[in-house]
Amino acid sequence: MRSATAKVNSAPRESGPTAELARLITAQVFLHASMAGMRLAAPLLALRSGYSEAAVGVLLALFALTQVFLALPAGSYADRHGLRRPFAWATAAATLGCALAVAFPVFPVLCLAALLTGGATGAASIALQRHVGRAAEGATQLRQVFSWLAIGPAFSNFLGPFAAGVAIDSGGFRVAFLLMAVLPIASWAWVRAAREMPPPPTPHGERPRPAWDLLRETHFRRLLLVNWLLASCWDVHTFVVPVLGHERGLSASVIGTILGAFAVAAVVIRVLLPVIAARVREWAVITAAMLATALLFCVYPLLHSALAMGLCSVLLGVALGSVQPMIMSTLHQITPEHRHGQAVGLRLMAINASSVAMPMLFGVAGAAVGIAGVFWAVAAIVAGGTRMSWRLREADQSR
Repeated sequence: MRSATAKVNSAPRESGPTAELARLITAQVFLHASMAGMRLAAPLLALRSGYSEAAVGVLLALFALTQVFLALPAGSYADRHGLRRPFAWATAAATLGCALAVAFPVFPVLCLAALLTGGATGAASIALQRHVGRAAEGATQLRQVFSWLAIGPAFSNFLGPFAAGVAIDSGGFRVAFLLMAVLPIASWAWVRAAREMPPPPTPHGERPRPAWDLLRETHFRRLLLVNWLLASCWDVHTFVVPVLGHERGLSASVIGTILGAFAVAAVVIRVLLPVIAARVREWAVITAAMLATALLFCVYPLLHSALAMGLCSVLLGVALGSVQPMIMSTLHQITPEHRHGQAVGLRLMAINASSVAMPMLFGVAGAAVGIAGVFWAVAAIVAGGTRMSWRLREADQSR
C-alpha cells in the first residue's frame, strides 16, 4: 500500500518543531496531563474511601478500556472531519468527566470520569497524529515530527500526577479534579486556531471500507504485530520490575528510581531522534530496538544490584523509546492518506487492548514459571519477531 501523498524522498530537513507543531504538542500535553492526573487522584480517593485494591485495579483499567472500543470509530471520524472537530469533542468529554468528579466524588462517578478522560485522550491523539502525519513532507520530516510529538505524553505523565498531587495536598481532591477539568480547556485554546488540512482525495469509485480491511495488507499487518510486541515489552518492564526489585530486597524509592530512569531515557532518545532522522531508516531502528530488547531481557533477571538494574533500565528506555516515532512514520507511508485515521485507530486499539490484558497474563505466567521465566519467554518471542521488522525494509524499498 502506498500513501497518496508519495512525498517520501525529497523532504526538507528541520532542526526543531515549527510554531504550529509546538502548539499542537502543548495541546497534547495539557489534555494527556488531565488524564494522567486523574489516574493518580481517582484511585487515591478510592483507596482513602475504603475501596479494595481490586476495585482500584478495575478503576485503572477503565482509563484504557474506552480507547479499545473507541479507537476505530474515532479514526474513521478523524478521516472525515480532520483535527479540530474531533479534538473539540475530546476536550468536552474530558472536561465533563473531571467536572463530574468535582461535583460527585464517589466511586461510580470516578469510574465514569475514567472512561471519559481515557476515551477523550485516545480520540484526540488519533486526530492529532493523523493531522501531523499528513502535514509532514517526506519520510525524514515524518520521523522528525513524530519524534517531537512523542515527547508530549512523556512530559505530561510527569506534569499531570505532580499537579494533581500538589492540588490534593493543598486543597483536597475536589481542587485536584477542578484543576484537571481546566487542563482540557487550555488544550483546546492551543488547537482551535490550527490550520485544518484539506480532505485527502478518495480513489474514484472506492467505497468506504472498515478499518479491519487494512489487515489484509502484508506490510501493515507486520507493522502492527511488531508494534504490539514492543508495546508488550514496555508493559513487561513496568509490571515485572517492581516484583523483581521486591525479590531483590530493594526499597520502593529505589524501584521507583529504576523505572524513572527508563522513562527519562525514553524521553532523551526521542529528543535526539529528530537530529538523526535524516540518517536512519525506520526498519533499521525498529530491528535494532527489538534485538537490543531481547538481549536486555535475557540479562535483566540475572542482575542483583540496583545500579546494574538501573543501567539495564536506561538501555531498555533508549531501545523502546526510539520505536514509536519510527512506527508512526512507517504507518503513514504504507497506508493510503484517506485512511490514516483508521490506521492510527487500529494501532491504538491493539496497544490499549494489550495494556488491559497483558498484565493479567504476566501475573499468571509469573506465578507459574517465575519472574525470570517471564523475561526469558518475552525475549524469545521478541527475538523471533525481528524477522518481521527486518522485512519491513521491503516496504521502504517499494516506496
